[in-house]
Parts: sequence; C-alpha cells; structure tokens
Amino acid sequence: MLGLSVHQWLFGILSFLAVLFSLMVVFSRSPVNSVLYLIMSFFSISGIYLLLDAQFLAIVNIVVYAGAIMVLFLFVIMLMNLNQDTEPQRTVLTKIIAGIIGGMMLLILTSLLKGSENLDKTFYGTSEVGLIQNLGRTLFTDFLFPFEIITVLLLAAMVGAVLMGKKKIS
Repeated sequence: MLGLSVHQWLFGILSFLAVLFSLMVVFSRSPVNSVLYLIMSFFSISGIYLLLDAQFLAIVNIVVYAGAIMVLFLFVIMLMNLNQDTEPQRTVLTKIIAGIIGGMMLLILTSLLKGSENLDKTFYGTSEVGLIQNLGRTLFTDFLFPFEIITVLLLAAMVGAVLMGKKKIS
C-alpha cells in the first residue's frame, strides 16, 4: 500500500471530503443544500480531529456546529423565504474583483504554510494534546482574560438578539 498507514489514508480521505463538501457549499444553488453540505464538512473535520487525538474538539464540533448552529441556519433560511427576484444581481466586475481577492488570499495562505515543515513536531506527537484536562488548564490559566472577554461579548450578543426579536408593544 505504498508505505502509507491507515491513519494517513483516513486523513487523506477525510481531508478530500472536507474540501469537496466545502466547495459544494460555495457552488450550491440552494441555500438548504449548502447548509447540509456544510454539516457534512463539519463531520469530516471532526473525523480529522479524532485522528489527531483531539477528542474534545471533535465532540464540540459535532454538538455545537453541526448540531446547534446548523439547525439555527436551516431555521433562518426557511423563515427568510429566499427567491431569485429579491436577490441583487452581481455585475461581472464584482465577480472578477471577488476572484482576484480570493486568489490573493490563496497565495497568502500557501506562502504562510510553506514554512510549516520546519516546525518542531515532537510536542504534537504526544497523546495528551487534545485531552479536556489540558485544554481546561490552559484555558483558565494562560487565556483567562480573553476567555472572560468572549463570555461578555456572547452575553451582549444574546441580549441584543433577544431585544431584536422582541415585538414592540404600541
């Protein structure tokens, strides 16, 4: 089998599926199909997390993203009643500019990843990298202040969503 292990084959297959489903999200005509492809992309990314011994990230990715957020997206898409008549038409110039910006982003990402082969991989080879205990220790010691700032921002967003969704009493 060309000297590749089962983990490498699974990683390649899951990576291919993640990229394929992500492209299908972008190129799908139906918003509902796009959300379903995004859910499949999240599942393949969770499989990659499992291969990398990040069990907590895999479960959180499935529960939070594929579960809660995608159900919310489907609910919003079905409530919006999207049709072609109300959608603004994009000009050719806008599409060309979007393609150029996307190409520049791709070039930046590939140039950033070029130096990644020189990284020290001895730390990432341990089996305790993705454990919840280590994640909690790091989160509440090294990143306590950013964690608390994010909780305040999420609370403000939740209050704003409740106020926006509340009906005005006249």
